[in-house]
Amino acid sequence: MEILDQNQIILIVTIMAASAVIVGFMAGLFGIGGGLLMVPILFYIYSYVGIEQKFIMHLAIGTSFSIIIPTSIISTLTHMKFKAVDFSIVRTFGIFVIIGVIIGTIFAVSLKTASLVLFFSIMTIIFAIYFLLQKEKQNPIPKKINLIYRVVFGFLSGFFSAPMGIGGGVFNVPIFKLFGYSIKVAIGSSAAIGFLNSLTGATGFAISGNYFNANIPLSLGFVNIPTFLIFVPITVFMAKIGAKTVHKVDKNLLGKLFGIYLFIVGSWLFLEYLKF
Repeated sequence: MEILDQNQIILIVTIMAASAVIVGFMAGLFGIGGGLLMVPILFYIYSYVGIEQKFIMHLAIGTSFSIIIPTSIISTLTHMKFKAVDFSIVRTFGIFVIIGVIIGTIFAVSLKTASLVLFFSIMTIIFAIYFLLQKEKQNPIPKKINLIYRVVFGFLSGFFSAPMGIGGGVFNVPIFKLFGYSIKVAIGSSAAIGFLNSLTGATGFAISGNYFNANIPLSLGFVNIPTFLIFVPITVFMAKIGAKTVHKVDKNLLGKLFGIYLFIVGSWLFLEYLKF
């Protein structure tokens, strides 16, 4: 690992802090973890400081999961104040998300993720189009998500989140919307599931890092402690602001904004896939 001078350290901390502002706000606003923004930023930073090449992506993903844990807690608590978290769906859907994350983590630490990135990008763009074209119903009536759908969608959400270091909101919010939940309840419930997702993922990457004897400085397995300490105070504060903003924005506008966000993310991921 390279020895950094003072100016390099200041630059890295500044980039992390600026990123944390955006990540935290987006997490609260859209019920996402923010990993799609964090992981590439952390990847480039860890490359810059000289982390061993074969462990860079693992460290970026594991650290991203750890940062999402407190951010999702604050986001969920804020959405709860507006009665926008349906804990029945969190409980019945979340268990299968956890199973998906566990299995996805096992694959993520040993397999290439190019095909997963391609699948994820295509699905994200499809969901984006759905949000951009759909109009929000004034009084939506949630439909019961039967066991088969809970197992399949919950597992896939967790499984595909693991190799990306994300809270799963880009999958969960569209899924809940498809079953009749309002955009605000979909976002609030997704934030709560993001906590389960990230806690499982961070634990898995911390353990796997020790298993592979990564020995990365100032890290617990594949979770970097200094990065966690820099990001968390900022993301937690901004997540609260983002979550409050949700309930001040028109439902139709919020749906369109989420669609635009998904389209940008999906397109960016597809371009990243082409680089593999």
